[in-house]
Amino acid sequence: MTRRFWVFIEQEEGKVHPVAWELLGVANKLAADIKDEMASTGEEAVVEGILVGHQVEEIAKEAMQYGAHRVYVVDDAAYKHYLNKPYYTALASLVEKYQPEVFLIGATTLGRDLAGSVATKLGTGLTADCTQLEMGEPKGSTKKLLLATRPAFGGNVIATIVCKNHRPQMASVRPRVFPMPEPNPQAEGEIVREQVFTDNGVINAEIIKIIRNEASSAKVEYADILVAGGRALGGPAGFTMLKELADELGGIVAASRPCVDAGWITYDHQVGQTGKTVRPKLYIAAGISGAIQHKVGMQDSDFILAINRDPNAPIFDVATVGIVGDLFEVIPAMIKEIRAQKEVEHANT
Repeated sequence: MTRRFWVFIEQEEGKVHPVAWELLGVANKLAADIKDEMASTGEEAVVEGILVGHQVEEIAKEAMQYGAHRVYVVDDAAYKHYLNKPYYTALASLVEKYQPEVFLIGATTLGRDLAGSVATKLGTGLTADCTQLEMGEPKGSTKKLLLATRPAFGGNVIATIVCKNHRPQMASVRPRVFPMPEPNPQAEGEIVREQVFTDNGVINAEIIKIIRNEASSAKVEYADILVAGGRALGGPAGFTMLKELADELGGIVAASRPCVDAGWITYDHQVGQTGKTVRPKLYIAAGISGAIQHKVGMQDSDFILAINRDPNAPIFDVATVGIVGDLFEVIPAMIKEIRAQKEVEHANT
């Protein structure tokens, strides 16, 4: 018997969302979690990618570098652009054919729209926006199942959810919650081309034109440098100062939840349990106290610089370097010093 761990490889116009590669890494870890069970039963665990689109076979080959043993490809002009019904119909058809045990989908805008539809079509459970995944034995079970952990009640409760009686066990995962695996250029695998019949009843809409507003959303998840502000900023004007610093460093402004709740900055900048998870090379936390709900969203950053007037602020527990001081004095001094260094470098070139 084969126990299949599936990952939906999200792509738009031939460009893969990085969360797909992150999830392939997770799926391989989940498969490794059941090695002890497979040794006793003779079962086999495989990690497989599901790819839907048009002229996307090169993506399937790339997926193998990130850990897919096999990729099922539904390649047809009907799937050139994402539409909910054709996509969920295709995925549900493949699930019914191959019976995967676990199915992971990125909790992106597209993924959130798709995952719920797939789960509804299949009559199975879906744990959304997970922050932790593992295979374990819940009470009353003799077999390891997917333990999917996610925040609930506004981040005040952490819930671990199990889907005992239905398959596949589905979960959506936010980008950057898990690290991206290193690609292996020598990796090989199998491409299985699938045909899913489509008709006018399935393709019930037509995309006439796509208009993108690239400035409408802050891409904080994959930024290398983030300058984040907290309640101590005192209002929206404080983010103007942080943006100055972010611009000097080549970074993006981020925020803690209280700032978003207060309307000082939009939700797409929010970092934390109910916002976005980030792993930048540099994370500057200015005036952020460091509640657990915020720390879980940024604690895996490579280098964390915390600035806070309170020497006992919890943010210092995860900081690489901490500055106890007034952010309205520290941030302008940083901006001034960075600009001075740039002027020196410019003069020497």
